[in-house]
Amino acid sequence: MKPLIGIIMGSDSDLKVMQETAKVLGEFGVEFEITVCSAHRTPERAHEFAAGAISRGLKVIIASAGGAAHLAGVMAANTTLPVIGVPIDWKLNGLDALLSTAQMPPGVPVATVGIDNGKNAGLLALQILGTADPDIANKLARYKTTMADSVNKKAEKLEKEGYKKYLENK
Repeated sequence: MKPLIGIIMGSDSDLKVMQETAKVLGEFGVEFEITVCSAHRTPERAHEFAAGAISRGLKVIIASAGGAAHLAGVMAANTTLPVIGVPIDWKLNGLDALLSTAQMPPGVPVATVGIDNGKNAGLLALQILGTADPDIANKLARYKTTMADSVNKKAEKLEKEGYKKYLENK
């Protein structure tokens, strides 16, 4: 199968966060490609990645970066595919990366998840794919049901035991 999602990181140090993206995509059986590319240190490589994404069969790009965090914006400037940005906590508790990723100029949108939230980036990409793929949409529905069931079980246990005993047994 050809990859449907491209994961691109500004640095290999982002892999600690982006492995969560890869894990969730793997759980759903969705193929992806993953690489490192810097918007500032390898701008030609970044341009090539984005410009060639459609011809490689990608449907969504997920880009992570810390600091100035321009990688997602560079991706969005060079493709018509949806781009999801993952701000990485490198300096300033990740706020610099969050603002750099989210505050894009008009006409160059980047969907942005929370700081270091690679898992949500993967889930958002799956939701985008799910609009055209009923199998992925059904898997997402089951995933959300499982999450709800887990929360309901915890609520029942807390209500039954009280908070002190609940915390002791956690």
